[in-house]
Amino acid sequence: MTWNIYLSGEIHTEWRDEIKKEASKEKMNINFTEPVTNHEFSDDCGVVLTGPEDNKFWHDHKGAKINAIRTRNHIENADIVIVRFGDKYKQWNAAFDAGYAAALGIPIITIHDASNQHALKEIDAASLAVVSSPSQIVPILKYVIDGKL
Repeated sequence: MTWNIYLSGEIHTEWRDEIKKEASKEKMNINFTEPVTNHEFSDDCGVVLTGPEDNKFWHDHKGAKINAIRTRNHIENADIVIVRFGDKYKQWNAAFDAGYAAALGIPIITIHDASNQHALKEIDAASLAVVSSPSQIVPILKYVIDGKL
């Protein structure tokens, strides 16, 4: 079986590449998907693809809806959703992704440091694992996929 794992969350560090690299080293049968991580593309796709907007609300609205096509598809087809919350910015989109996955009954693994523990307590309660580092993800995936410690 190929596992579909969606990597949601902050886009300012290389955490996704770290997980993919470690999973590849372990020769794990995983298909990783993710949102568009180019901030400019993600923010501006709506107006680039459908036309300009003078009002910033509609500019953002168009982009959010087009990005949701990709995000919803990947989450709905995921076996596991991994959500990383960074410390530099508030990732409201990541919180939404976690809620969406929880509503669909898709297992969630959350990554964040202790400084976000209180703010993310509801998301952590819905998560089946909560870790503080991306380096903890592949050992969990190995256990889940192979049943071995």
